[in-house]
Amino acid sequence: MDPQIIIARRVAKELKSGNLVNLGIGIPTLVANYVPADLKVFFQSENGLIGTGPIPEQGMAHPTLTDAGGRPISALPGASTFDSAMSFGLIRGGHVDVTVLGGLQVDAHGHLANWMIPGKMVPGMGGAMDLVAGAKRVIVAMQHAAKGKSKIVAKCSLPLTSARRVDLVVTDMAVIGFPDGKATLLETAPGVSVGEVLALTEAELAIPDNVPEMRI
Repeated sequence: MDPQIIIARRVAKELKSGNLVNLGIGIPTLVANYVPADLKVFFQSENGLIGTGPIPEQGMAHPTLTDAGGRPISALPGASTFDSAMSFGLIRGGHVDVTVLGGLQVDAHGHLANWMIPGKMVPGMGGAMDLVAGAKRVIVAMQHAAKGKSKIVAKCSLPLTSARRVDLVVTDMAVIGFPDGKATLLETAPGVSVGEVLALTEAELAIPDNVPEMRI
């Protein structure tokens, strides 16, 4: 199974009916594709839409319906559009139940770095700072390593997105939580052993007696 699909399917299992969920750019946008039809989740795009649906099929995209990264999205019946002031009022006011964000690094204590180095010709922080600070629950959806180098690090070398710790990290190899502020291996991906996770993780992980396999 494609690594990004593993991540998106596992994150979708963290959502509950009635949740207002913000999906960040990249892998997080795929989560909407794997929410069961009977689960009533309200997805928010930070550029001003509640009620986003799955990514539209080829040829069915509408030019005015995009996610925060400018990629096409669909709108479900009853969807609501509004301006950025209202959108960030919801985020900063603590009304978003779950935010799912991509990441460049997460450290051993749950601190997230998910924006590029200042001064480079690349995107900046965007709304991530507000989302990590304002959402009730923060889930990071990212691949475990990039070019063979762990993205679960002892200490972030990139600028932190927020001083607040994230709640959960879902990668293509593992689910990692932070009880008591310490990175803890909660699940492994299908076909991945605990040893393989440890071999590709820079940060020290606490290992419970029983580490189940992801159910996706």
